[in-house]
Amino acid sequence: MSEDLCYMPAADLVEGYRTGKLSPVEVTHALLKRIAAINPRLNAYNLVDDASALRDSQASEARWKAGKPLSPIDGVPASIKDIILTKGWPTLRGSKTVDPHQAWDEDAPVTARLREAGCVIIGKTTSPEMGWKGVTDSPLTGITRNPWNTDLTPGGSSGGASAQVAAGLGQLAVGTDGGGSIRIPAGFTGIVGLKPNFGRVPAAPLSPFGTVAHLGPMTRTVRDAALMLNEMVKPDARDWFALPYDGRDYTANLGQGVKGLKIAYSPTLGFAKVDPEVAAAVDVAAKQFAALGASVEQVDPGFADPIWMFHVHWFLGAYNATMALPKDKFAMLDPGLIKTAEAGAKITTREYLQAQNERGRLGVLMKRFHETYDLLLTPALAVLPFTAGRLAPESMGDAYWTEWTPFTYPFNLTQQPGLTVPCGFSKSGLPISLQLVGPMHREDLLLRAGAAYEAATEWHKPRPKLA
Repeated sequence: MSEDLCYMPAADLVEGYRTGKLSPVEVTHALLKRIAAINPRLNAYNLVDDASALRDSQASEARWKAGKPLSPIDGVPASIKDIILTKGWPTLRGSKTVDPHQAWDEDAPVTARLREAGCVIIGKTTSPEMGWKGVTDSPLTGITRNPWNTDLTPGGSSGGASAQVAAGLGQLAVGTDGGGSIRIPAGFTGIVGLKPNFGRVPAAPLSPFGTVAHLGPMTRTVRDAALMLNEMVKPDARDWFALPYDGRDYTANLGQGVKGLKIAYSPTLGFAKVDPEVAAAVDVAAKQFAALGASVEQVDPGFADPIWMFHVHWFLGAYNATMALPKDKFAMLDPGLIKTAEAGAKITTREYLQAQNERGRLGVLMKRFHETYDLLLTPALAVLPFTAGRLAPESMGDAYWTEWTPFTYPFNLTQQPGLTVPCGFSKSGLPISLQLVGPMHREDLLLRAGAAYEAATEWHKPRPKLA
């Protein structure tokens, strides 16, 4: 029963709270016990505050007993990625360069919204240093591991968050996504990861990686992601880029199915090399969408690999994140981050402006594409999870992380919403996921399609075998 509580979806937890059959305190105790037993093997959390979590759960329980919950996720356990400010706790960004002994007296907007919603905030999840890569290890916190096979990476940069959710160490997790950092680890661990439209979830301070960086929910079910998004999108004046808050309920249309939707299915985007097991699983998923009533057409969007364009933005972001560090602290950084920042320092203003212009053309191309197609369906990742502590699979040698993530970073450039949903397992028992990409500002359509697929399949239900 204790493990069942830890894996129970947020929607089911709050129904139990409403009826009095479940208690936020009981759930929190079960989670803290499980975290103590399992987290040392995974390194999903780098900070857990038992006393704070229990205080949150006791306050939530009192509200439910009084019939006055703060939100539909009041009392649900949640985590914050350790590059997002959280009042009272250090935000170390996976870096030895950050002084933990300073005033930590401000919540980022997303942290504040979850507190206001009554979530039980358990702690902070691990990230590579400053979120710079698609796997999760750092000089400060070491290697984070995949619950499905602890020899392997859970992906990144929100790898601690994905390992947490997949291992039953908390129902809700806040992730960030600058090139796939929600969708990559969600895909490697078999959970749901939503990268909302840029500006949908207010962010402060702005990421050093600029306007490719998004914040979003990571959960075990699509409904839980929608519930969490409802709270995360609420307004905050600290984000100049934030979209206007429209009060939309992202759970409202989850049951409408996909009948009548026109889905473009692109197995490679026209340029990616994909592991055969991944390709086969996503092909079956495309047929499932057709069986559910969608019109599915195999077609590529029509753009060449924009990796050079993304690298201009990403390398400059790494330089921006580290340029002010004194030499002694710069030397403490992850060597891979140093190389990335040094590459960013060499990019000229002309190259940056060229990349910006091409980024605009890519965005227009995708807006026109979505005049014909409601959604784009692709694999979430080109490869299966690989050895933890590496930047790329062994077969790719010293490749940069973007070389095995061709399906994610293009849509950070275009700022469209993207959703990762599990769609199978490899012969060796590793998760495989699909990605849905939606038109600008249509997270509701993504969630609706994801919910329809999830309801028709069982891929979100298995649990990793962790003693």
